[in-house]
Amino acid sequence: MLSRVAEQLYWYGRHVERAENTARLVNVNANLLMDLPRPFKRTWANMIDMTGSNDAFYRAYKKADEKNVLQFMLADEANPSSMACCVRMARENARSSREILPVEAWETINEFYLYVKKNPASDLMPGQRHKYLNSVIRYCRQIMGMLFSGMSRGSAYRFVRIGRNLERADMSTRIIDAGCVNLLPAEGDTGAAFAELLWLNVLNSLSSYQIYRQHVKVRPNGEDVVDFLLKYVDAPRSVSHCLEEIHTHLVRLPGNDLPLQTLVRTRDMVVDADTITMMEQGGLHGFIDEIQLGLNDIHAQVEQAWFRY
Repeated sequence: MLSRVAEQLYWYGRHVERAENTARLVNVNANLLMDLPRPFKRTWANMIDMTGSNDAFYRAYKKADEKNVLQFMLADEANPSSMACCVRMARENARSSREILPVEAWETINEFYLYVKKNPASDLMPGQRHKYLNSVIRYCRQIMGMLFSGMSRGSAYRFVRIGRNLERADMSTRIIDAGCVNLLPAEGDTGAAFAELLWLNVLNSLSSYQIYRQHVKVRPNGEDVVDFLLKYVDAPRSVSHCLEEIHTHLVRLPGNDLPLQTLVRTRDMVVDADTITMMEQGGLHGFIDEIQLGLNDIHAQVEQAWFRY
């Protein structure tokens, strides 16, 4: 396989996953802002914090209000992580390598791109937002379903899966980090009454509430939610699961020594972590920073091993 094609497929997986994550994040958190009572209102700026895009946002906008945040996260073509930009880039990557992708997957990503272009998020009324974002999420899942059900299990497939799971792990760590920073200090004061609602929002942002209740069987709380989202390997959006998925596909690729070493080191760090003690001692934020650095190193090693041409 050409390095150029491998890179396009890797970023195809990342961009589709990022578009879905962004749509879900906006959908869930917009609803939460309406549910919380006024004294405990979180701001729209919290969503910018979750994505780690503060510098880029405040270079382009002066105020983190509803209009600006939604424009930046959903429709701003100058923001490479916006939903619209990710859809456009996913389509471009698919177009350049469509001889490898199932025909129906290419047709659907093209249809998805035209849908987003015809219905810009900046023109939506608040009452239309929920339906629109659910349509975006369905498109992303439909595309990946077509891909994984109709694509040969060769190197091309593996690069899509590596990109998708690396992007998913990155978003999971960001949402966990934002949850810890914003919610843990509140559990000891008057915000404790709403802590369960806020941790429920963290789970819903990662589409993990149902799985959490099936396996943990206790009401959402900081210690159990963080431990579940970091270490429960059977939850498809947990960090451990994503790293295991990447490992499954990395080991089948040639020249994988350095990426695999970095991945195993990061995976073992997550599996061996005592998250409850870290939370009690205030060290969880630094630990999540270490995981994100590990994810960045995995990306850099994948790029070095296969995309430098």
